[in-house]
Amino acid sequence: MTDASFSVTPRALTRVAKILSTEPAKALRVSVEGGGCSGFQYRYDLVEGPEGEDLVIEGDAATVVVDPVSLPFLAGAQLDFVDDLMGQSFQIKNPNAESSCGCGTSFSLF
Repeated sequence: MTDASFSVTPRALTRVAKILSTEPAKALRVSVEGGGCSGFQYRYDLVEGPEGEDLVIEGDAATVVVDPVSLPFLAGAQLDFVDDLMGQSFQIKNPNAESSCGCGTSFSLF
């Protein structure tokens, strides 16, 4: 599923649906906070649902929400779920990130 500014791969939606099926939460919130080793960091929280002006992306029995403050940092970005030799994790491919740390949760902007 996609919005003009942020998209979520089918693989990520499938994983979110699996997580939500075992939790009382109704959505995965993706946000950006100051901090981390590169200046900003991604945060993932299970929440009851969208609030106010949140961007809501739904599909495959899953809901992903992004708050309006974080959305400019995620413009053009894509949330994916990766399962490889290094383990399983959500990853954000962000064209706005000038650099990121090795863990993939921290980034800096242009």
